[in-house]
Amino acid sequence: MSKLYLVPTPIGNLEDMTFRAVKVLKEVDYILAEDTRTSGFLLRHFEIETRMFSHHKFNEHKAVEHIAENILNGESYALISDAGTPSISDPGFLLVRTCLEKGVKIECLPGATALIPALAVSGLPSDRFCFEGFLPQKKGRHKKVKELVGEKRTMIFYESPYRLVKTLEIFIEYFGEERQASVSREISKIHEENVAGTLAELKAHFSVKNVKGEIVIVLSGEE
Repeated sequence: MSKLYLVPTPIGNLEDMTFRAVKVLKEVDYILAEDTRTSGFLLRHFEIETRMFSHHKFNEHKAVEHIAENILNGESYALISDAGTPSISDPGFLLVRTCLEKGVKIECLPGATALIPALAVSGLPSDRFCFEGFLPQKKGRHKKVKELVGEKRTMIFYESPYRLVKTLEIFIEYFGEERQASVSREISKIHEENVAGTLAELKAHFSVKNVKGEIVIVLSGEE
């Protein structure tokens, strides 16, 4: 057990939590959570009483060395994010890299992540794809999209509901309004929605809605 465990947590429906994930979270010495308030609800639901500490992008630089040393000294840690798999557009990369550099054993449990369900239901080619995560919020946003104009693989993006329509407009500018795409939101939740069509159709659909929830955009590559 003296290792770092990366433990995926549900992106919506709590029934997606695995038996193994609950077992690991109960048996480790400490849990590192992106937001202790959000994770506290999850832990209470599954009656997990393991001591929890905050580990997020604002404090991870200071903590990773100490955590790695503690694991080398015999302690075990589990890293969880607010939802999904740690280090996938969430904190975790720095800790994993530090642990590898110091020879700490790392184990990642398989589990929930938003990009795979969104890709699977998009109807777009899934044999080859690239995951771009979140686009830059301001500076560099157009530059990044421009770099992807010639990409032939299916592209997957995470986006905020507040920037969805604007992002679709930028995609239309660079990829054309007839480019095929899909938007998924609230995956595994009661109000899950998956909409496929051209970029122009998706913009029209979401421009007249009060969009909520986490967004995954799947965009077809250049033919």
